[in-house]
Amino acid sequence: MQVKAWTAVEIDFFCRLTKQPAAWVLERLREAGLDALPGGGAEVFSERVRRELFRQKIGGQRWLEIHETAHRMGIPSNATLLYGHIETLAERVQHLILLRELEDRAPGFLAFIPLAFQPGVTGLVRRQASAIEDLKTIAVSRLVFDNVPHVKSYWVMLGHDTASVALNFGASDLDGTIGVEKIAHAAQARSPAGLAEESMVQTIREAGKLPVQRDALYRVVREYGRGTGAGAVAGREYERTAAGAAPGGPAR
Repeated sequence: MQVKAWTAVEIDFFCRLTKQPAAWVLERLREAGLDALPGGGAEVFSERVRRELFRQKIGGQRWLEIHETAHRMGIPSNATLLYGHIETLAERVQHLILLRELEDRAPGFLAFIPLAFQPGVTGLVRRQASAIEDLKTIAVSRLVFDNVPHVKSYWVMLGHDTASVALNFGASDLDGTIGVEKIAHAAQARSPAGLAEESMVQTIREAGKLPVQRDALYRVVREYGRGTGAGAVAGREYERTAAGAAPGGPAR
């Protein structure tokens, strides 16, 4: 089991609470069992957007600073982009470039996760980004991030069908089965609240990919065969210390 917890926004709060730098906070959390950081709280690295939509959150500079500190300490993390609201295309591109530059300076990103904004009742946009826009975002992300191993097709935000197609547009991960997803569904996401293992395995096979189960650090746990049923296993079950995950693998 791995502990992947606390976004940069929360790490910043702990810093202010304890009046200590990020390195001190991260070291205390690592001593308590922290393995990796999620990528949440990045939103889009635009001060204009931050002032209009989430003034109470940290800005892009602080988010990047905390993740760089974590990477230099050997704590890996994910990276995200929230797109499809009031940001411009130029602001999206700048966000990707800043993340890529951080990875060049201090490697440590496990995956990049584009998050399609769920409009809900916010009134910010009339509808969610189209499937075409989602697939373009995945494809461009894969091209930009020549230094990040995985781009995630997050089925919770994209919907089951689009997420499946995205496995052929540069994505190598669908995320996991998820017991009951609450964040996106609080914003009226139309995707299922969770997926069974069998459903994820079948989705990956239908996309022409080999399903692989991974842990939170992208180490291979199990490869599934190309036959029917989640129980069809190709090869062997991997030790926890196995090397990186193959494309198209479902996380658990």
